Amino acid sequence: MLVLAHISDLHLDGTQRATERAERVRDRLWELPGRVDALLVTGDIADHGTETEYEDAARLLGLRDREAPFPVLICPGNHDSRAPYRKALLGEPASEGPVNSVHLFDDAAVLMCDSSIPGRDEGDLDEETYDWIEATLDELDGGLPALLAFHHPPVALHHPLPDGYQLRRPHALAALMERRPEVVGLVTGHAHTPASTVFAGRPLVVGPGVTWTLRLPWEGEGAADRDAPPGFAFHVLDDEGRLTSHFKVV
Repeated sequence: MLVLAHISDLHLDGTQRATERAERVRDRLWELPGRVDALLVTGDIADHGTETEYEDAARLLGLRDREAPFPVLICPGNHDSRAPYRKALLGEPASEGPVNSVHLFDDAAVLMCDSSIPGRDEGDLDEETYDWIEATLDELDGGLPALLAFHHPPVALHHPLPDGYQLRRPHALAALMERRPEVVGLVTGHAHTPASTVFAGRPLVVGPGVTWTLRLPWEGEGAADRDAPPGFAFHVLDDEGRLTSHFKVV
């Protein structure tokens, strides 16, 4: 059984408000008494994509000194900038190529995929990333169930804000999943609202936002509910390949 914590859309911008909300969630997760195998952070870590914002994120998430009690797995969102992200969060040379990484556990593999398009708010898994996913799954040879995590949901969530900037070419992702039965689910962010649905016959789970929560059209005026508490999720992948998600606030 694999147990994953999940946060998204921290939008760290140097303000006390953004930092305090992220720290509230971080402290709750760091103090958990039970086992969590990893924390997924699905993009929009920084608000403006500056190196200073990523240095703050590295300290807050324990990436700099490996202070976190479990691995912290990250991928970019549309507010992130690849070159400073690589330098400050990953300790790698700055470059503009997609930021993809695979993480192996005893019971599953998690592929953190880059759905960002530099300079754009909508998302896409580009050909380099699709090739990387295919090659990574080939190497695993179907031996482990795999979760794909990235920022932009590939489906409409029935709000004009996230639906205007969702993942391009969802048919390409659906085609990949038809070829790859070992992909047991998708985990995304971007929408600032906890949501669950089905994509290509498999569960798609959208994590809540840390910085603010999306107000749905029938909940009233204004998209951003800045007074709602920051949210996070737990995802459990059991031995039968079933994905179960729990949503929390703090």
